[in-house]
Amino acid sequence: MRITFLGSGGGRFSAISQRRMTGGIRIDNLGGKNYHIDPGPGALIRTYQFGFDPRNLSGVIVSHSHTDHYNDAEILIEAMTKGMTKPRGVIVGSQSVLEGYEKWGPCISSYHKSKSAKIVLKSGEFNQMHNVKIKGTKTLHGDPTGCGFQIDYNGFKLSYTSDTGYFEGLAKEHEGADILIASVLRPGNKTINGHMCSRNFIDLINEVQPQVAVMTHLGLKMISSNPVTEAKKISKATGVKTIAAYDGLSFNVNYNNPKRFRLISLKDTQSSVHSTSHTLYESERKNSYQLAFKHNEFDELSIIKKN
Repeated sequence: MRITFLGSGGGRFSAISQRRMTGGIRIDNLGGKNYHIDPGPGALIRTYQFGFDPRNLSGVIVSHSHTDHYNDAEILIEAMTKGMTKPRGVIVGSQSVLEGYEKWGPCISSYHKSKSAKIVLKSGEFNQMHNVKIKGTKTLHGDPTGCGFQIDYNGFKLSYTSDTGYFEGLAKEHEGADILIASVLRPGNKTINGHMCSRNFIDLINEVQPQVAVMTHLGLKMISSNPVTEAKKISKATGVKTIAAYDGLSFNVNYNNPKRFRLISLKDTQSSVHSTSHTLYESERKNSYQLAFKHNEFDELSIIKKN
């Protein structure tokens, strides 16, 4: 199995500024199947940018109905179903994503749901997804039906918290995880409603005791504080190898010994097309940060103040 981060940014202002990409996560060769998790803005472009093909997907998984998690889901479903011409694949999502709940969703149209099997994720419920089991895990976030999940493949367990605040019982949801991937928006003790900070992640790791922990969905404050430094602090505090995801990070998973892996930095396969080698692109990235700072757009801070 191979895990690739087509984006390590998260939160609405990180997504708007694109200081980090927001393409979500690819899991390839999980029991011979390929899945795209939380395909936010740019997921399709990032898929090609890092050398993948969206047409070989077996499933699209969306944890909740926030744009930085579902934005490109429909176009990936079109790719998976050969332009909506073939019954193919599975769409996994929270109730809000697939059915709608109060003011949230649905995020995927009836048309786009018409060619694939569907699984509604609910906390504590197990479902069969091809040849793996997937369990919905509880979250505390803006979308009340949002779910993380834990995938079980022949006893090997991969957990993804999605966006959630830390709460008593969160570790129980991800009990037994060999690899724990968590959305960690902010550094240190700077928590925010509906999201975890580094301190929360330390507590979660200490309780779950995974073989490997990965922090992703990094907000602007985390990005500015150097996520690699934060990950080293977390590793030291927990004794668990902790990785700070970055755009294009990829690694192969050894089911028998998850600690044994080598991080790979994927290169842009078409740099001239995606402008990643252009001075103009770097200037635009810098300018987006300056504008975010000017407008106090750090995670959801300004919105909370207004409310």
